[in-house]
Amino acid sequence: MTDQALTALEPVSARNREMRNRAMVRWWLYAVILVLFALFVVGGATRLTGSGLSITEWKPIHGVIPPMNEAEWQEELEKYRQIPQYQELNKGMSLDEFKVIFWWEWAHRLLARGVGLLVAVPLAFFWVTGRLERQLKPKLVGLFLLGGFQGFIGWWMVSSGLTERLFVSQYRLAIHLLLACIIFTATMLVARGLAPHSAGPAARSTQRWAGWIVLLVLVQIWLGALVAGLHAGLTYNTWPLMDGQVWPDGLLVMAPAWVNFFENPLTVQFVHRLGAYLLFVVSLWHAIATWRAEPGSTHARRAVLLFGLMVTQVAMGILALLTFVHLHVALTHHALAIIVLGFAAAHWRATRGSYPMETEIAVRT
Repeated sequence: MTDQALTALEPVSARNREMRNRAMVRWWLYAVILVLFALFVVGGATRLTGSGLSITEWKPIHGVIPPMNEAEWQEELEKYRQIPQYQELNKGMSLDEFKVIFWWEWAHRLLARGVGLLVAVPLAFFWVTGRLERQLKPKLVGLFLLGGFQGFIGWWMVSSGLTERLFVSQYRLAIHLLLACIIFTATMLVARGLAPHSAGPAARSTQRWAGWIVLLVLVQIWLGALVAGLHAGLTYNTWPLMDGQVWPDGLLVMAPAWVNFFENPLTVQFVHRLGAYLLFVVSLWHAIATWRAEPGSTHARRAVLLFGLMVTQVAMGILALLTFVHLHVALTHHALAIIVLGFAAAHWRATRGSYPMETEIAVRT
């Protein structure tokens, strides 16, 4: 083969190599997303079972090892006995009962540490072996740093329930969950940006509406965290009316008025309901508009599927309310919220097409 022929093949070879590297990085990020999802589910179970304050210390390294004998278990239980939650809610809890809540919190922290390793080690490998494109490096480093910061936020949240409160602060819980969702969303966006999209970018209006849905889902999950933090789902357990009214009394009874949106269980649950209705309408409009603009396209089919997920999630939310936050129903509602968020983020990224490849950028320049 002549030198001229070899030179002509170089761009093709470089593109194929870049596509293989993208596939490796993408599947690694999908694995991270899967573990993040497991972390969300276990975190939800930890919250719903009242297990979040069972470990009263933050030991990022040593905390990997659980109690190994009776004396160590008694030591952990004694630490739990010092906080208000035990003294006012769980006084007299046996060691076996304590172990149940301890293992939920321990599993949640172990998964969080596992995600850190799952990000750090492959990231270093891909970086050192030259498999990362320049545009990816700041994104992936940013995700890793956000993950580390999330560990601190998690302890900051737990610490709010160790001295004066029976439960963690709903403000800190909402921040903790929102940051986790931002990390999850960003990871999905990067992963989907590396995937080939044969349909190409969607119309600009479709892209905008898809982006708005992602933002609205994030806000709705944040509102759900406030509901959970205030145990607001255990009150006003009727639907469609709330406290027997469409517009219930007592929405703004606290002063100043803005406090009601964060500390009044009635108001917080009411706003969360309104958020669900808004998402239902917006996702329906997006599905109809996308199908009209691009009938039969993959973008239109995803928009319809997203609406179907939204309907299912609204139904699960209503069922969780009517069952007084039954553990399995509420946990399904929690998990489905993350599935909706992940699908919405993937849909939004797909409407915008893939990241430009470095080989293509080099050819254009």
